[in-house]
Amino acid sequence: QVQLVESGGGLVQGGGSLRLSCAASGGTFGRYAMGWFRQFPGKEREFVAAISWTGSRIDYADSVKGRFTISRDITKNTVYLQMNSLKPEDTAVYYCAADARGVGDREQSKYEYWGQGTQVTVSS
Repeated sequence: QVQLVESGGGLVQGGGSLRLSCAASGGTFGRYAMGWFRQFPGKEREFVAAISWTGSRIDYADSVKGRFTISRDITKNTVYLQMNSLKPEDTAVYYCAADARGVGDREQSKYEYWGQGTQVTVSS
């Protein structure tokens, strides 16, 4: 059973940066693809970014491309989401997720394990 714990959320002014971390335990982290998703109040959770287990395939939602960067550190069993040039519309709860197939996908249903989420609030 894989356990994921997100951290790094908080309040930041528009134009600022945050780095989210997702620490994994209880599984073979190196074989999992990892994804970040976010959920706005009253809305469905949506895809943000994903990285394959090899790191060779990276995908971003159009809304964050050029501003957010996903990366992983196998030695620390951790995946990161560096968020720059933040906008108030990025305000959401951010979740990391693990895909045992190792592919990384935009579909939430492909991910078996989820963290508890971390709140990101961007003020205008």
